[in-house]
Amino acid sequence: MKWYVIHTYAMHEFKIRETIERGIKGTSLEDKIGQILIPVQKTFHFREGKKVEREKKLFNSYIIVEADLTPEVYTYIKGIPGVTNFLGDGKKPQALPEYEVKKLLSMNERGTESSNQQKFLPGDMVKIISGAFSDFDGVIDKISDDQTKLTIKVTVFGRVTPVEVSSKDVEAL
Repeated sequence: MKWYVIHTYAMHEFKIRETIERGIKGTSLEDKIGQILIPVQKTFHFREGKKVEREKKLFNSYIIVEADLTPEVYTYIKGIPGVTNFLGDGKKPQALPEYEVKKLLSMNERGTESSNQQKFLPGDMVKIISGAFSDFDGVIDKISDDQTKLTIKVTVFGRVTPVEVSSKDVEAL
């Protein structure tokens, strides 16, 4: 089995995953489709003074599917309402390279793990909670390889300034 990317209508990812899983149950296609991933990241935001956890999709309008892409599987998935196409060169779906699959699987595991250490991605909105830039909001620009240091772009006196802080000194917005 190889991994393929399916493009969907916006906000239909979970519905399409459920449709695929229900539709293949008990059929000959069941052993031709493996995992179906929608990589998500747990984020926190404040609503009415309370910290609320929610899941944020990392790739809007995309589903990653492990499948033996026979013509029957291709036709079944392509025929589901809300599926626009497979990613590829236009004529046939392109399987994901192995290094991309490993990266996606680690993202999915990171998004569902519940450890005390928060994992971040570039582009995440964060609030600095301690240090010289305490109470500043910003966007993560760079992350060190060991996830301990973050470079965050904050606005200071109307100018965007990169600030390097420890990952322990920030929280996701």
